[in-house]
Amino acid sequence: MEWFTADQYWLGRLVFQRALAAVYLVAFLGAVLQFRALIGERGMLPVPRYVERVPFRKAPSLFQLHYSDRFFALVAWTGCACALALLAGADSRLPLWGGMLLWLVPWALYLSIVNVGQSWYGFGWESLLLEVGFLAVFLGNDETAPPVLVLFLLRWVLFRVEFGAGLIKMRGDACWRKLTCLDFHHETQPMPGPLSWFFHHLPKPAHRVEVASNHFTQLVVPVLLFTPQPIATAAACVMIATQLWLVLSGNFAWLNWMTIVLAVSVLDFGAAGAPSDSPAPPPLWYEVVVIAVTVLLLALSHRPTRNLFSRRQIMNYSFDPLHLVNAYGAFGSVSRVRQEVVIEGTADATPRQDSEWREYEFKGKPGDVRRWPRQFAPYHLRLDWMMWFAALSPAYARPWFGPLIERLLDGDRDTLRLLRHVPFPPDAPPAYIRARLYRYRYTTWRELRETGACWERTYVREFLPPTRVDAPR
Repeated sequence: MEWFTADQYWLGRLVFQRALAAVYLVAFLGAVLQFRALIGERGMLPVPRYVERVPFRKAPSLFQLHYSDRFFALVAWTGCACALALLAGADSRLPLWGGMLLWLVPWALYLSIVNVGQSWYGFGWESLLLEVGFLAVFLGNDETAPPVLVLFLLRWVLFRVEFGAGLIKMRGDACWRKLTCLDFHHETQPMPGPLSWFFHHLPKPAHRVEVASNHFTQLVVPVLLFTPQPIATAAACVMIATQLWLVLSGNFAWLNWMTIVLAVSVLDFGAAGAPSDSPAPPPLWYEVVVIAVTVLLLALSHRPTRNLFSRRQIMNYSFDPLHLVNAYGAFGSVSRVRQEVVIEGTADATPRQDSEWREYEFKGKPGDVRRWPRQFAPYHLRLDWMMWFAALSPAYARPWFGPLIERLLDGDRDTLRLLRHVPFPPDAPPAYIRARLYRYRYTTWRELRETGACWERTYVREFLPPTRVDAPR
């Protein structure tokens, strides 16, 4: 079938596949380096305890069949190896069916991790990686030109990512409609980046332009993805530029990078993007498989489509346990005030008013007011992100915050590796730990010059009273 493939997207597919492989690599590396403290056998939310109460049909995963920390590490390192192979173009050196199987492996492995990851893996970009990773299986390799149907499905994902985010904003916080949300967002976002302080101090008219541009990119431009070229390419370029702006303004794991990867699949490079030799027609079995997958995914799309136009729109939700078609969105509401939970420990056997309390420092979230934020994205610091949610409401932290404190009191080395600075050695942990809630705000230009601090903080209230290992919680 001549309509089945599109030669002009050959180069776009190549860039898309290599970029997606890079995101897979970051995701698997994050799993390797953080899983023991978060979901390991002795973690805060252990996988064995989770799979005891959740059946396979609701959370299909290799770890439903067997779990050990060693097995999890094997799975995650295998995912890293597959991602590196795909990044090097191994799929193009294999037969078509072999390349498809190679793309299927990291998808299945990461699905196994996400489906037992619980709160630590409840972010929208996890489902986005899985949905796009599944489509990548059917995008083909050098043996055939990119299938038109899969390219369409990738645009459908990109449309839902952007349009869903735009609608959730317009239906949510009034500041999006008043164009004032970015008066606060750069300061109160989950994990500021090294340039966020400067973004926050842009003139208010610039913030209005930022919000208006965001509305245009998320509510108007996505419709243009389904128009003829070169309009669709221009729409994708606008999205890429907007996402790069967001990359500069904060740390949002790989959400922005995945959106850029999706937009690359829309780019039409014309003759420059076509192969020098005409590829062979795709085999019949491949055409049948791609058509069947397209029909399946379009049928499953009715729920996220209804959600897009529902007054009760939800965001970052998976409608099936395989994460094949999902709902997306971000920042339907924006915090006006930044609050941070600060954890402190003391070596005193009995806490007194004059006790010395030493502060634990996290890698990404604000703590020391003089410490400038770092750039971590696309790497995802899961504990730091969840600490931001804990400051919004203790309910977000109820399942894991107590176990975190226990592990700090025990000097658990895996947990301590998630932190930037630990004021007590593992073999001499604190006798008591407490947590306090502070209000943080960016300093002004003058305060920055005078104090060298980018933050100013004010004590709000006690978050957790002084606690020891044998104290009731």
